[in-house]
Amino acid sequence: MQIIARWRLVDFWTTHPRAETSLRAWFQAAHAARWQGPADVRRDFGSADFIADHRVIFNIAGNRYRLVAHIDYLYKRVLVKFVGTHADYDRIDPETVE
Repeated sequence: MQIIARWRLVDFWTTHPRAETSLRAWFQAAHAARWQGPADVRRDFGSADFIADHRVIFNIAGNRYRLVAHIDYLYKRVLVKFVGTHADYDRIDPETVE
């Protein structure tokens, strides 16, 4: 998959260094994936939650952080919409966050 907005990951781990290893692992797994639908994502990330508009919420670093991404299965693209702590996540609407 092509990962768009990797800079969001880098920005986050720059201020939260403990997240870097887990975010890099998520990036590598998502980049190597060839997801054709939600079942494929679930196979790779069993705790992923699916919401409207082909968005997926990933638990990162043992659920310490959250990542929201929009997945375009046809074009093999993953757009990172949000990455943050649980407190950050509680302040957003994952269905509309840009």
